[in-house]
Amino acid sequence: MDWKQVLERESDVVWVIPKSTREGMLTRGRIYASEEMMGPIIRDNVLDQVANVATLPGIVGDSLAMPDIHFGYGFPIGGVAATDMEDGVVSPGGVGYDINCGVRLLRTDLDASDVEGNVRDLVDTMFANVPSGLGSKGKLRLSDRELDEVMTEGVEWAVREGYGWEKDLDHTEDGGSMPGALTEHISDRARKRGKPQLGTLGAGNHFLEIQKVDRIFEPETAKAFGIEREGQITVMIHTGSRGFGHQVCSDHLRVMETAVKQYGIKLPDRQLACVPVDSPEGEGYIGAMAAAANFAWTNRQMIMHWVRESFSDVLGPSPEDLGMDLVYDLAHNIAKKEEHQVEGQRRRLLVHRKGATRAFPAGRPELSADYAEVGQPVIIPGDMGSASYLLVGTQQAMDDTWGSTCHGAGRRMSRTKSVKTFRAERIVKDLGNRGIYVRGESMKVLAEEAPDAYKDIDQVVDVTHRGGISKKVARLVPMGVMKG
Repeated sequence: MDWKQVLERESDVVWVIPKSTREGMLTRGRIYASEEMMGPIIRDNVLDQVANVATLPGIVGDSLAMPDIHFGYGFPIGGVAATDMEDGVVSPGGVGYDINCGVRLLRTDLDASDVEGNVRDLVDTMFANVPSGLGSKGKLRLSDRELDEVMTEGVEWAVREGYGWEKDLDHTEDGGSMPGALTEHISDRARKRGKPQLGTLGAGNHFLEIQKVDRIFEPETAKAFGIEREGQITVMIHTGSRGFGHQVCSDHLRVMETAVKQYGIKLPDRQLACVPVDSPEGEGYIGAMAAAANFAWTNRQMIMHWVRESFSDVLGPSPEDLGMDLVYDLAHNIAKKEEHQVEGQRRRLLVHRKGATRAFPAGRPELSADYAEVGQPVIIPGDMGSASYLLVGTQQAMDDTWGSTCHGAGRRMSRTKSVKTFRAERIVKDLGNRGIYVRGESMKVLAEEAPDAYKDIDQVVDVTHRGGISKKVARLVPMGVMKG
């Protein structure tokens, strides 16, 4: 299909796939991207996936794509779709294999000058304290009872066990515990994979990063988030539910690939396998997804605890004295039951966000008291050689994208191609020459995560800012990076 002839331009950063483009589409597709970004998006064949999502039964509003969009399983990565809770469907392809892959940001009272001579020691100490790598196993050996508690309680379990502070709960999406977890829908295989992996970073694009504030765009909002000045040190954590979430997704996809036929649902792509939200299969998946989401939040909480300890080990003062407070933690891959305005009426929707982030405005009841008057912090990681961003949610996002925005830079090159194109040794040397210390579990992962394998984070965030679905608050640049 010649997408250049099909796409309609709604604004300088919004493009529309008309409902009439393809048989079976129940709504439009809507893509957030600059004109410069649209060429690679078209060549990635990802617009077919946006159009396919528009065929899901019970879809409400448009099939949405964020500017970090790239090809994924079923849904594009960077895809958002809401379905009606009564007559819509749930699709694991709209969540992804790494359930609740997400990111959290810590602020500190430190300035760049306080850590410049210690970045290598800090990264190396985090490397020693936080297990990482493909198939990595954690320091804990959970009992079956403890795993059940993690799946149902989430971060509350970690804090009770001494891995963090009570106030961390207020700055975590859903308080770090998504309701409705159904442990009876977790397979023995998923349990076996999950028990040794709690508190591990994993591999791929997962990372720990020491950053400094490069620029502040909205001083008052930044101050409300604990970001007070340029040069201030922050720490970003990016990981998810590990092999546990992957197994949960695999298990329930197999169920749905059979069940979709029983419900008479016709799809343009088998990877969009789905079932009615209120079906036994749908309720089972949502309950299992919630359990995996709680595992992921707990995973990041425990890693944060060891990051705090690492800073204290190297610098001396306690994490409390260093001001290592959690700014926020949010999910990237999840389906959430939410209330939204639809044609002037409040409706209960299941909002699928796959490689997309919640971006709620001030006044939403889901927000903690600390952020009720400014809006939700939105954390957008970039590649290890450029920058990351702290944004804030907006009312326009609530009106236009179900309170959603992008989740990162987004890949522009596959991992396989990246390994063939870049040499890890050269990446480490080049970043070192720019003052960025990088340590990875393997050289292959560093090659996969080459900065040039990703889209330009400044361009991606600029689109969300111009499109009004999240606003720039601060820009953060890396000083030290640990890759899984």
